[in-house]
Amino acid sequence: MTTDQGFRVGIVSDTHGLVRPEVLAALSGCGQILHAGDVGDAAVLRRLEEIAPVTAVRGNTDHGALAALLPMSEMVSIENVFFYILHELSGLDLDPVAAGIQVVVSGHTHQPEMVRKNGVIYLNPGSAGYRRHHYPVSIAVAQIENSIITPHLVEISC
Repeated sequence: MTTDQGFRVGIVSDTHGLVRPEVLAALSGCGQILHAGDVGDAAVLRRLEEIAPVTAVRGNTDHGALAALLPMSEMVSIENVFFYILHELSGLDLDPVAAGIQVVVSGHTHQPEMVRKNGVIYLNPGSAGYRRHHYPVSIAVAQIENSIITPHLVEISC
């Protein structure tokens, strides 16, 4: 959704079939949602699509019919910002700089992390589903204005 502050993108991963109301509230107002795998159930995607269009990839725990619906990776352009989405960062099979990608989105570790390397943002929103180890439940939200992206990790209180 485009607002005075630009276009808002919600970024989630590792829901493992769980849709927390607090996560849905944090995604409110997003114009697009990216899901970096381990969806767990197609109902998760349907619920997220009630908020905004969803682009999702397959995680290592997505099997059967759900896995057949989801690609291993996806590239999407949102407001002239190119995102490359995959579940495990170790499976990155291209050079993001050469491909013109500004943001690489991954999941798998349940650990929220955002680093910038060679002009590319590597963003793991953490787990929007079940808590793992001592990591928080978290997502990321990115504002895009004039093709400039400003991402933030968001810890979910639940």
